[in-house]
Amino acid sequence: MGTRLEQIAHWITAIARVLVRASTGTARVVTQRLPLVYHVSVVILSAAIASTIPFTLAFVAEQLLGYWSAIRDERTFLVGTEVAVALLLVFLFNHARANWANRRLAGMARGAGMVHQSSGSGLLSRRSARRLKERHALRRDIMIIGSTGFRTFVDPRGDLHTAIEHCRTAKIMLLDPESPGAFARARTIGDPEITPDRLRTQVQLTIAYLRTFPAAHHRFRLKLYPEPPLWKLVILGDYAWVRHYHPTLDVRLLPEYVFAHRQDVEGLYAAFYQYFVARWNDPAIPEYNLMTGEPSVRDGAFKETGRALPGGHLP
Repeated sequence: MGTRLEQIAHWITAIARVLVRASTGTARVVTQRLPLVYHVSVVILSAAIASTIPFTLAFVAEQLLGYWSAIRDERTFLVGTEVAVALLLVFLFNHARANWANRRLAGMARGAGMVHQSSGSGLLSRRSARRLKERHALRRDIMIIGSTGFRTFVDPRGDLHTAIEHCRTAKIMLLDPESPGAFARARTIGDPEITPDRLRTQVQLTIAYLRTFPAAHHRFRLKLYPEPPLWKLVILGDYAWVRHYHPTLDVRLLPEYVFAHRQDVEGLYAAFYQYFVARWNDPAIPEYNLMTGEPSVRDGAFKETGRALPGGHLP
């Protein structure tokens, strides 16, 4: 009895193996012949459509002649048809011209390396930009040029509040609140809440926030530039986020453009990257020591003496 069961199990296993091999071979043959079947089907369908064209045109012509014999004496209908056709042609031509212009603009944007543009006031666009920056900042180096950094770093709703926590290192350039550029920015912005004292307080809070991170003096390098801000620039890996500091408008009201790094020389990513490097390596802008609150010398940078920078007396 046991031997017979073993033989039955052996036969079942052998049959199963044969079926598996057959199904595998069939699937392989079908997969390899799918392109051939596709091309044959397209040829057959094309031949069928071509063979039915004379009958189709004859049917359409017959129907049109029937309708024309019924409406050729209806002047009101003819005038309405002419007006409708004229409006349709105007719409189609305007749409085609707009599409052509949009294609040209899209080509110019691609040539410049721009991959995204978001409005500064939309809630969804700000949330999308923040998530994108967080994803690209993970364990990477960040280069930032801003004004005070308070709404960007310290505010939990800021675009880089989470990104600055997960980045590897960051080079940060902020506006020196004791410089003439800060007073000019506060004077031209037109907002009564933006004053030199407020700018000074925001820079101090940003510095104090950066100091709360472990090994802050190794992870973060800070410089304070003296002239009014021109660009709000964030470089994360192969992407650069750019906003323009308008003299009389809040930077958050202006659109933000994203440029991607490309191998050709037409894109603007390289230009903004070189702009940051040139500003960072400017020997007239000393590096700020997060530990002592004073200008410091690093890699042969210019050393300023006799003046403590903002945040130097913060705990």
